[in-house]
Amino acid sequence: MLFAQLLDRTGTGVWAASSVLYFTFVLGLDAGRIGLLLGAAAVAGIAGSPLAGHLAGRFPVRSLLIGCHLLRLGTLGALLVVTRFDVLLPLVAVTCLGDRAAKALEMLFATRVAGERRGTYQALARSSANAGYAVGAGIAAAGLAVGTPEAYRALILANALSFLAAAALVRRTREPRAEGWVAAGAGDAGGSAAGGGATGRTRAPSPWRDRGYLRFVLLDIPMNLDDSVLAVGLPLWLVARTDAPHVLVPAFLVINTVLVVVLQLRVSARFERPRQAAAALSVYGLTMLACCVLLALSAGTGAVAASVVLLAAAGLVTGAELLRSVSSWELAVSLAPEEARASYLGVAGMAQSVQKSAGPLLLTGVVMTAGPAGWLALGAGIAVLSAVQRRSAVRRLDSLPVPLPLRPGRPDRPSSRRSGVR
Repeated sequence: MLFAQLLDRTGTGVWAASSVLYFTFVLGLDAGRIGLLLGAAAVAGIAGSPLAGHLAGRFPVRSLLIGCHLLRLGTLGALLVVTRFDVLLPLVAVTCLGDRAAKALEMLFATRVAGERRGTYQALARSSANAGYAVGAGIAAAGLAVGTPEAYRALILANALSFLAAAALVRRTREPRAEGWVAAGAGDAGGSAAGGGATGRTRAPSPWRDRGYLRFVLLDIPMNLDDSVLAVGLPLWLVARTDAPHVLVPAFLVINTVLVVVLQLRVSARFERPRQAAAALSVYGLTMLACCVLLALSAGTGAVAASVVLLAAAGLVTGAELLRSVSSWELAVSLAPEEARASYLGVAGMAQSVQKSAGPLLLTGVVMTAGPAGWLALGAGIAVLSAVQRRSAVRRLDSLPVPLPLRPGRPDRPSSRRSGVR
C-alpha cells in the first residue's frame, strides 16, 4: 500500500507542477478560465472525503480505492483529447474529487491495517508521499524543460499511468476484516437476536448530527493553514514584500521535503497517543505563531537578513506541518465512535479540502494585504484556536466510554457488545 501511495503521489506531483502550464500553452486557456477550472476542482474536492467515508461503510475500501485510481486514469486520459472548456470543467472537477476521495480511503485503510500503530503508519505514509511529490516534480521539470505540446501530453499520460500502476498494487493488497466499521444509518443485523426478543434495528451515529465532532472538524480547518503558508504565503511574500532573491522559492520545498522525510517518524512516535496528539495542538499553535512573527519581521530588511529569516520560517512551518499531520489524524480517529468510524473520518477529511480552497484566498486577500500586521494577527489567531481545539478534544476524550475488557479465553478479539458487531 505504501508503494501504491508513492506512485499515486508521484503522478500527483507531475500534475501539480505541469497542469497550469498545460492549460495555458497547450490548450490556450486564459487566466480567468484557468482560475475557474481550479476553483471548480477545489469545490468538488470538498465532497470527495465525506463521499468516500459514506461509501466505505457499505463497500470494501480496497475496491473503492481501486475505483478512485481508475476514475482518475479515465479523466486524465480524456484530458489528452478534450479541448472544449465546457467539457474540461467537469473533467478537472471529477479528477480532484477522485483525488480527495482516494486520500480519505487511504486514511481509512491505514487505520484498519495499523490499529494502535496508526501514528507510525501515518509517518511512513507521509514520508513516502513527500518522496513521491519530489520525484513527480523532478519528472515534470524535465518535461517542462522540453516545452513542446508533446512533452506536456507525455507528462499528463505519465500521471494517468501512475494511477493504473497504483490500482494494480492496491488490488494485490489484502484488506483487513472491518470490525467496528458500520456506516452511519446502517442497521444492526444482529440486533433482534441479541436478547432473545425483537429489539429492533439500531442506527450507528451520524457525524452530521454530532456537534462535538463537527466542532472538531471546523476547528481543524485553521489547523491546516500551514499548507497554504508554505505553498502560497512564503513565495508570494518573498516576491512582493522582501528583497530576498527569488531563487529561494524552490528551497522552501526542498527544506519541507527533507525535514518531513527525516523527522516524521520521530515526531509521530512522540505524539502517537490521543492525549499526546491533543497536546501537540498547543505546540502547533505556538510554532505557527513563531513562523508568522518571522514573516512579519522579514519585510523591509536587507536581502541577506530576509533570506535567513524566510528560510527559518520555512523550517518552522514544516515543523508545524509535522505536528498537525500527527494530531489531526490521530484525533480524527480517536474522537470518532468505532461503530461509525468510516463516515466520521470522511467528514474529518473535509477540513483539508476546505482549507485548500479558502486558505490561499485568506492569505492573499486578507493577511498579505494587511502587511506584517496581517501575519501577526494570523499567528495569534491560530495559537488561540489551537488552544480551543485542544481543550475541546480533551473534553471529548474524557467523555468517551472506556473500552470493554477482552473476553476470557479470546485475547485476540475484544467484546463486541458496544458496537453490536458479531
